[in-house]
Amino acid sequence: MNFQSALRYLNSLQLFGVKFGLENTQTILAALNNPQKKFPSILVGGTNGKGSVCAFTEKIFSLHGYRVGLYTSPHLVSVRERIKIGEKLISEEEFAEGTRYLKSKIDDLLSSGQLLAPLTYFEFLTALAFLYFAQQGVDLAVVEVGMGGRFDATNVLDPICSVVTSISIDHEKFLGSTLGQIAREKGGIIKKKKPIITSETEEEALRPLQEKAAIMKAPLIKVFTREDDLKIIGQEGLKTSFCFSWQGQSYTFTPSLLGFHQGRNAACALVVAKVLSPRWFFLEEEKIIEGLQQARWEGRLEIISSQPLFLVDGAHNPSGARALQDFLGEVCPHPDLLIFACMRDKKIAEMANILFPAPKRIILTQFPYHRSAFPQEILRQASSYRDKITIIPEVKLVLEEVKNSVLPQGVVVAAGSLYLIGEIKKYWSF
Repeated sequence: MNFQSALRYLNSLQLFGVKFGLENTQTILAALNNPQKKFPSILVGGTNGKGSVCAFTEKIFSLHGYRVGLYTSPHLVSVRERIKIGEKLISEEEFAEGTRYLKSKIDDLLSSGQLLAPLTYFEFLTALAFLYFAQQGVDLAVVEVGMGGRFDATNVLDPICSVVTSISIDHEKFLGSTLGQIAREKGGIIKKKKPIITSETEEEALRPLQEKAAIMKAPLIKVFTREDDLKIIGQEGLKTSFCFSWQGQSYTFTPSLLGFHQGRNAACALVVAKVLSPRWFFLEEEKIIEGLQQARWEGRLEIISSQPLFLVDGAHNPSGARALQDFLGEVCPHPDLLIFACMRDKKIAEMANILFPAPKRIILTQFPYHRSAFPQEILRQASSYRDKITIIPEVKLVLEEVKNSVLPQGVVVAAGSLYLIGEIKKYWSF
């Protein structure tokens, strides 16, 4: 099996959609001698910010010389982006060989009746990542939860600590329609007597986490206990500098990732490092700060061009849209162009009301994924902005329009889904 045939097999698994439950993942991992038990791990859940926290955390530990596996989702251009050691993606050959081996195990389990259904796309990649990390002998794996937590395939791990970042309304069909319901699902990753670290501050979301932590006898550690724990102290170009107070100490840092919300994510990663440092790893404060200032995380307020200034951000729900708009309001209040596409099950009207007032022009488009909203659907829910909206269904043609119509000193923003950002990064020539 080569890389292309591995991709074809993997893509065929998308037919099985989203399936909650750990049974399939547990069954295949048991057949692989439980690779997930062969390395310590950090499991990071939440609604927004979990990928950024993973990126900051990975960089902190890598700078200390540890081999760190990083498993995240979704990918932007290549599925290999989901499985890394440090900044190195799993190779095409390793991906193909792992897929071949895993597929043969799954086929055997299906034939014997030990597996009652094929693995989903996400279950397969989760098993592949854990197998790869075990084979490579990583010192630590930093793992991003896919959706929810309690029934997410990643929750087969027994991490040395769990992290829940912010909690907001998203994926209501699967997780519930209130902050409390969603928090209960996210809190499913809390493990017995293992620290749970959270940057959430809303009482409605905190309460279920506290209740679950009490049941599991897990110490719950809050990143923020007061409103002024995190302060903005300056700007360095587009980057923001922060002072963060935690347990009587102050830390100053300028995160490599853009946006005021990245101060919260950086602070969360710092607390993870501080909590784990005495017991599991020896970490130096200087290198912790360095990690926050060097981490890379594509597709999140990422600059892909300077002339014109082209910012891409995977803001895919109202809270993500607000974080993006807060940043734009400070650095470029009225972008020349907003490119927007999103999933059809998102709160389209609410996101439009946050992002659409400021830009001078808006292009609605779509990406090649079955859940992508048609531009006409978005327009129907954002009809009050009709006068400045153009529909261009293909991303490649959108980018031609950018090159032909936006001046070098102009500002372009793309947002609404990481799938859109992936398409832009695939076709935009730097």
